[in-house]
Amino acid sequence: MTRYLSSLPLALLVLASTACVPRAVPPAPVAPPPAPVTPAPAPAPTPAADWQDWPWTPGAWRYVRDAAGPRASYGVTGQPSVAELRCERGPRAVLLSRPGSNASPFTIRTSAMTRSVATQLGAGAVPQVVARFAIDDRLLDAMAFTRGRFTVEQPGVTPLVLPPWAEVGRVIEDCRR
Repeated sequence: MTRYLSSLPLALLVLASTACVPRAVPPAPVAPPPAPVTPAPAPAPTPAADWQDWPWTPGAWRYVRDAAGPRASYGVTGQPSVAELRCERGPRAVLLSRPGSNASPFTIRTSAMTRSVATQLGAGAVPQVVARFAIDDRLLDAMAFTRGRFTVEQPGVTPLVLPPWAEVGRVIEDCRR
């Protein structure tokens, strides 16, 4: 029995050392990374109730005077213009045009007046909707001198909100000379 008792500390030591060794645990299955979540597109901002609070259509006016007469185009540099104001010298008229094929009337709003203006489809490589103004039309002056902005609206088409920068008045005044 002493023989067994003398080996007891060794047996206890072996048992204790095996208790400290962690058991081999199989690795957990690797889950695929979660798919990136694409946020839903933000809803289009609701325009303010008062048109005078609507933001300007992106872009700037550019004035050009060439053989055909003075004109100002509005848009983002490097992209097609979204509006053009030009002088027709022969019939002494000012034309306001925007790209499109919807010949419904323009509604033009300024701080001084609002008026519906007849349009027609213009000829050219890009379809245009054109409104013609007599050279002495007071709406032209209202567009040039409005406070902050004027709009060109048509049913079913995004309204243009344009600043009354100097180019607008310059085309009108150059055409009247």
